[in-house]
Amino acid sequence: MAQQSKVWVFAEVEEGQVAEVSLELLTKAGELAAQIDGARVGAFLLGDGVAPLAEVLFAHGSDEVFLSEDSALRHYRTLPYAQVIARLIAAHCPEIVLFGATTTGRDLAPRVASQLQVGLTADCTDLQIGPHVDVGAKKSYEKVLYQIRPAFGGNIIATIVSPERRPQMATVRPGVMHKGEPQEGRRGELVRVPAELSPESLVVEIVERTRAEKKVNLSAANIIVAGGAGVGSKQNFTLIRELARAIGAEVGASRAAVDAGYVEKPHQVGQTGTTVRPKLYIACGISGAVQHRVGMQNSGKIVAINTDPEAPIFQIAHYGIVGDLNEVVPKLIEAYKVNTK
Repeated sequence: MAQQSKVWVFAEVEEGQVAEVSLELLTKAGELAAQIDGARVGAFLLGDGVAPLAEVLFAHGSDEVFLSEDSALRHYRTLPYAQVIARLIAAHCPEIVLFGATTTGRDLAPRVASQLQVGLTADCTDLQIGPHVDVGAKKSYEKVLYQIRPAFGGNIIATIVSPERRPQMATVRPGVMHKGEPQEGRRGELVRVPAELSPESLVVEIVERTRAEKKVNLSAANIIVAGGAGVGSKQNFTLIRELARAIGAEVGASRAAVDAGYVEKPHQVGQTGTTVRPKLYIACGISGAVQHRVGMQNSGKIVAINTDPEAPIFQIAHYGIVGDLNEVVPKLIEAYKVNTK
């Protein structure tokens, strides 16, 4: 049983719910497992009073849920979480272990990898299975995890492999994987695991917790209005905000707009920002460099506004408007207000 659970996902819990990125990873884990001799999908679920969430994990594709409940695990702390997970991995030897590239995942995954002395690729935007040939060592490997991520400031896409050590570990950026529809009533095997925490893992005590609400939530937005370098100035970016406000959208931006100081970093969409899948994405003054396109090209509908008819953004846009955004955007706002009265 345990030897069949080859692709595992850390099920991160946020405010009593499984994090969206963990559910996205379960869908991807199922795709990867199908290519590794029909391997099973497993999930770690740690916390206190979190057992009901196992049903959510089963519905999203987990065949097994390894549940560890303890009052010491109620709130995330690096050492106890890493101890439980590293012990489970050492005992069951999964092929692949995935974490969301969240604040928690980016803290936890390196600690676990260090304890197990295995490789870890951070902030992946894609995962695939394929062969690998080590020319120098004259070795070939089958069904290796390709861990794909942007490198050198997003200017290239790197494919990283860890063929010799197991598990192959990666953190994956939220929003880049498709989350499958839950199969209500789907069952799996719940494996209860005692925490068995050492005194050394409890040396850090949580004295107080404060949680700041996100001011920008691009990943969950149904509509995004994004501005690029073509907006021209921080003052002109007010138009982007006005259009977003009028149609109930979040404000996005290209890296060029952020680097120019038109808008803050949390609004950045793309390889070095947030990957989004809204129902509607309106790109204003964005040329469409590949680094930006890969972060939004899976949007339901893309509307592009640009003065350059040859701008790359038009290659993926469903609707294109060639024109000055300073003229087009006010007309869009006016038309929307007239037609929604």
